[in-house]
Amino acid sequence: MQNRTHTCNELRMANVGETVQISGWMENVREVSANLAFVVVRDFYGTTQVVIENEEQMKAIKGLNKESTISVTGVVRERDSKNSKIPTGDIEIVPEKIEVLGRCRHNELPFQINRSTEADETLRLKYRYLDLRNPEVKKNIVMRCNVVAALRAAMMEHGFLEITTPILTASSPEGARDYLVPARKHPGQFYALPQAPQQFKQLLMTSGFDKYFQIAPCFRDEDARGDRSPGEFYQLDMEMAFASQEDVFAVLEDVLPPIFAKYGTYNTASAAPFQRIPYLEAMDRYGSDKPDLRIDLELTDVTELIGGCGFGPFEGNVVKAVVVSDMTATRKQIDKLCADVEVVSGNKAFWFKVDEKGEIAGGIAKFVKPQEAEVIAALGLKPNTFVGLTAGKKLAAQKTAGVMRKMLADLCPAHIDREKYEFCWIVDFPMYEMGEESGELEFCHNPFSMPNGGLEVLKAAQAGEVDPLSITAFQYDLVCNGVELSSGAVRNHDPEIMIEAFKMVRLGEEDVKAKFPAMYNAFTYGAPPHAGIAPGVDRMVMLLAGAETIREVIPFPMNKNAQDVMMGAPGYVEQKQLDELHIKCVPVENN
Repeated sequence: MQNRTHTCNELRMANVGETVQISGWMENVREVSANLAFVVVRDFYGTTQVVIENEEQMKAIKGLNKESTISVTGVVRERDSKNSKIPTGDIEIVPEKIEVLGRCRHNELPFQINRSTEADETLRLKYRYLDLRNPEVKKNIVMRCNVVAALRAAMMEHGFLEITTPILTASSPEGARDYLVPARKHPGQFYALPQAPQQFKQLLMTSGFDKYFQIAPCFRDEDARGDRSPGEFYQLDMEMAFASQEDVFAVLEDVLPPIFAKYGTYNTASAAPFQRIPYLEAMDRYGSDKPDLRIDLELTDVTELIGGCGFGPFEGNVVKAVVVSDMTATRKQIDKLCADVEVVSGNKAFWFKVDEKGEIAGGIAKFVKPQEAEVIAALGLKPNTFVGLTAGKKLAAQKTAGVMRKMLADLCPAHIDREKYEFCWIVDFPMYEMGEESGELEFCHNPFSMPNGGLEVLKAAQAGEVDPLSITAFQYDLVCNGVELSSGAVRNHDPEIMIEAFKMVRLGEEDVKAKFPAMYNAFTYGAPPHAGIAPGVDRMVMLLAGAETIREVIPFPMNKNAQDVMMGAPGYVEQKQLDELHIKCVPVENN
């Protein structure tokens, strides 16, 4: 190889006496005397120590800043003082020649390379090329490469064809904001970057392809959060013709567990079949449609039991409880827990406990005390048991209790087994929901899903015979350790059913034809039943690496404000470029 015969992680005692050449970054220099220094050289693979023992070689490194790239040619010898912490710790190189390949012209680095994860995130993202030199940061990207390769190989073994779909496409209402691209040759018109290859993969099924997949880039103009990167992300997109929900499940239950077991922080992953939990049951038992099944706590409905105890927030509301045995938290910890639940959920949390004497105490105990015997018996409460409580409309009470459940697991480690990957399927999602902002009926998940009951249930809903909110769909989410990896569905491949489904959200036949012309027309030529799913690659790798945020597993991530501070994007462009695109920028008025 150019500039080297060996990598910085390759040399061993067997190489003693050989003349070799290594190249890499000068990680550290420790000068002992005028003619003696120890230099650590690092490349992608590891580190090797170089020993400077004469004045000529000292001159070669004397004026170099750390992180300069150098090439060292010399003889391998055994080290007097060995370092068992690194693979090359038994040897060192005595240089005959040192060549500077790329000089670092900065006396001070933005952060210490091997401690870059401790630096401010903005600095890390601005100098991401330095951050990635840290072996701890780099290993996440290496894992990502290996996981993607393993996913690709597994899908091909299952008979799927990798087919790339367009990046420039038409804007369509798929739940998030589009990134728009102006069309220079068509003034006033825009392409959109795909939020997902949804329509294209369904069109492939109508084209006669049987099994499709790709590691697909997706683009959504949405806010960041810990498990979602703004701007772009990647997913293992797949679709199968003549397939049911169970066919999709079978593929992923075969593909994912071995990859998680091999590359993950934990060696144990759920075996097939994964647990299947209906959406309504998940909300009732866990307070979440992405439950962490490693936690052994479940929600209990205590509306009938204590809803009428006289405590104001319970009156007329649903009351949910999370019962935690053998809890030794202090009052200060409990108060913090309740405060944190309120911050995350926007709703208050309450509590009481059964003390060492077996009596109800603390929190709202005075309201529950009159029914002490009944409450203790009904909930099976024992001494040193904590009961967390939430109240409100059903969904609000459930979600708040779900937040409390997760926080209680953090407070009480005995109630969570962190050393594994626990998968489950959430199934039977509602087809429709009431929009929080619009107050009108909207699609709950994917608008292209097949409703349970097909055409008949949609017509019954339009006739007022069925509550639209009671209609479920062949929609499913794959969840692992409380993280939603993917949503999928059996698709609505019948044009007539598609039109009726969109009528429910106030879009008529002409709207469907206008918004989804290719899909609608393709379905009129005879489409096979088909189903698919698209697990997020970034989220998978985040789980496997045990990373706290998704940005740790993306080579060049944006910050929380969807800015690339390294490249300076987004940025202003020249007026000439705007003129070519027939675009005029107007000032934004701040209210």
